[in-house]
Amino acid sequence: MIVPKSVEKEKIIAEQLNGRFAMIGFIAAIGAYLTTGQIIPGLV
Repeated sequence: MIVPKSVEKEKIIAEQLNGRFAMIGFIAAIGAYLTTGQIIPGLV
């Protein structure tokens, strides 16, 4: 019989939070590009 591994609740929460911050960063990068025309405003 195969016993499924249990994942700690803290790890699940950490991964969800990491994903949400990554999505916010991606949207911010798109917004910066649309408003300034640069990927990283102020750099070159």
